[in-house]
Amino acid sequence: MTRTGTAGARDPRPPIAPTRRHAPYADAGLEIIPMDGPLAAEVRGIDLRLPTDARTRKALNDAWAEHLVLLFRGQHFENDEQLRAIQNFGELQPPNPRTQPPAGEKFPELLRVQHIPGPADAAEARRLGAGEAFWHTDMSYIDEPPAGSALYAIEVPPDETGGQTCFSNMYLACETLPADLRKAVEGRRIVHDAAHNSGGKLRPGYDEVDDPRKTPGPQHPILRTHPVTGRAALFLGRRPYAWFVGAASVAESEALLDRLWAHASQERFAWCHHWRPGDIVLWDNRCAMHRRIPFDPSYRRIMRRAQIAGDRPA
Repeated sequence: MTRTGTAGARDPRPPIAPTRRHAPYADAGLEIIPMDGPLAAEVRGIDLRLPTDARTRKALNDAWAEHLVLLFRGQHFENDEQLRAIQNFGELQPPNPRTQPPAGEKFPELLRVQHIPGPADAAEARRLGAGEAFWHTDMSYIDEPPAGSALYAIEVPPDETGGQTCFSNMYLACETLPADLRKAVEGRRIVHDAAHNSGGKLRPGYDEVDDPRKTPGPQHPILRTHPVTGRAALFLGRRPYAWFVGAASVAESEALLDRLWAHASQERFAWCHHWRPGDIVLWDNRCAMHRRIPFDPSYRRIMRRAQIAGDRPA
């Protein structure tokens, strides 16, 4: 896997290579292969369908804390196996009633993320389809967003047609903020929009607003402290409809948010994954943003997502 040029704003500088620890992953029977970029690693030597011992779980979580994004190839899960695998990293995120299956289904913690060509019903029309999913943080529009997300590929379109998922290192985005911008956002908060999905479509039960000061959603700190690593990360959620709390005007809020997003979406912070069936990718939702490249809508794309419960950003 290599980085592609589709992750964000063009930047002539090479990607930032963070310092990587030399953890004793081999003692747990794991091989960790860092990607050519500022985050992510492939994990080999494990079948996530099988039970793990405490040493293996610690090694997996250490690798996740170090690399932010973990790729496991050749994992072929039934629904219950996928959920058990994710619990190596924490408790399952409860289903979101606005986007998840209704209570009473056998595996409500699993969300089917799919595009199947053909006529779409009203519910499908509100979803992403084959379009772009802009840079975002999963479910930052709730008070306690998930700590992590794990996406499992069942069917994917040919790589040359698009559909890659890109990830961006928000530790590095935070550490490289211009001094004046960091001073302007230190200790400040953003309202994270609850009304729209990552493709910009309105969710059921919400009304459109044309004034970001009226945006529904929680207030989260712009600079978030990771509860495991103690490192500061830029925590932006989604760009449209966000509101910089305490701004004197909409113009001031928009200008600050534009600068933050221009900085955070630089290509040098990002790495893109090219999917194969049987891949499962786990990312740390607290310090990594992601986006999906659009793909040819004539192809099927079927995935399942499970999430790890998180806490209130601080």
